[in-house]
Amino acid sequence: MNTQTSIPDPLSARLRAETNTTHERLDRSIMAAKPFDNLENYGRFLRVQHGLHHHVAPLYRSADLAAHFPGLNARGRLNDVAQDLLDLGMPVPEITTAPATETADLPEALGWLYVVEGSNLGAAFLLKYARKLGLSETHGARHLAEPPEGRAPYWRAVKSALDAIDLSPAHEARAIGGAEAAFATTRDLVRAHL
Repeated sequence: MNTQTSIPDPLSARLRAETNTTHERLDRSIMAAKPFDNLENYGRFLRVQHGLHHHVAPLYRSADLAAHFPGLNARGRLNDVAQDLLDLGMPVPEITTAPATETADLPEALGWLYVVEGSNLGAAFLLKYARKLGLSETHGARHLAEPPEGRAPYWRAVKSALDAIDLSPAHEARAIGGAEAAFATTRDLVRAHL
């Protein structure tokens, strides 16, 4: 008789597994729009980024999340994206809709945070493409800048914090739903702007 019980995957692994296909499709659709071929295309990419960071801005002001992710309030990138647009002489889009995460509960917020902070890993490649357009972490590509501690150490810290939060199966499903909502929102922004 086998009495071993399996240890459930940590939340970060579940989020990755459950959203991997959606994530890959989204990445392909963004790159198919050739956002780094010229500054005009890059400007459209910045509008996508501005919309996404508008939707996640409340996460960076959340006391609940800050309790689990020290220094989170300094990690928001909405102002950086706005400045990137201004650097290129492009207007900052006026957004009249409420941020999608404004009323998110903790599990949903964790899913959204997983997506937006995870995008910082891929930003290393995007920054290389942006540099070919003459952009940098101080002009036009601020939102792609590497965290002070480095991308990989920062991402490990985010995953560690996610995995340390004890969620019931129902709350874990809500976190996965939050990640799916983040990807769907980004997909809608890509369709609208790219």
